[in-house]
Amino acid sequence: MPDTSLFASTSPLAQLTDMGGPVMVVLLTLALAGIITFVYLMLLGTLYAPRLPGRLKKTVMAWQQNPASVSSVSIREQAGAWGRLNPLLHLVANTIEGLKNNRDDREIRETAIRDAQQALEPFEAPLKIIEVIAALAPLLGLLGTVLGMMEAFSAMAATEGRANATQLSGGIYEALTTTAAGLVVAIPFAALAAWIEFRLRRIHKTINNTLVSILHVTPAEDTQASVIESEPGRENPSSEDTPDHDYTATHGQRFAHAAG
Repeated sequence: MPDTSLFASTSPLAQLTDMGGPVMVVLLTLALAGIITFVYLMLLGTLYAPRLPGRLKKTVMAWQQNPASVSSVSIREQAGAWGRLNPLLHLVANTIEGLKNNRDDREIRETAIRDAQQALEPFEAPLKIIEVIAALAPLLGLLGTVLGMMEAFSAMAATEGRANATQLSGGIYEALTTTAAGLVVAIPFAALAAWIEFRLRRIHKTINNTLVSILHVTPAEDTQASVIESEPGRENPSSEDTPDHDYTATHGQRFAHAAG
């Protein structure tokens, strides 16, 4: 029967652990945690990232041209099950509903800011984990270097300065291995953190631009027409008294940064 311990000792994981010592185990754990976090973040982004698909973009354009033809109920019904996972769709629907119900401008803006922050909040923790891994990995590699050099000089001190190359090579090899491993782990995760942050900024910009486009078009007060019609002696109001449409583009500067 073959000796299984021999195969275990020659496995790649065991070889890395033997080369780098305990620091290498920590680095491998960090790398595994980073990979799991990145996969989770990609799945989360695929399912729940705010996005502006073609249908929702057409809805926003229709709202800008003729707000009367757009309703929050139809936006959700036409989106389907997959589309309703999009937080930006609910942001658009809630904002349009608030505008049509003549809610307070400040309340609409604060609600939009809160909902936008909640839509991006699930991505902040995974990004922070990846950033921490990218920052810790080179420091752990440096720690392994220090421990390896301490081991090498300890061997030299034990032999009163007469240590040969074989005795010194173990500590130096461990020092160089952990340094290289720390950099190998840190560099890709630093690049991933920068890419994820760039993607989140683009998503935030998309949310902001979409909400600003909606908030620039607000329903006009229809009460003026009803008052004119009910006023005695004003059965046939002139075109100057009656608005040509029920919606106007107003308050362009109020919501310059709708998503915060």
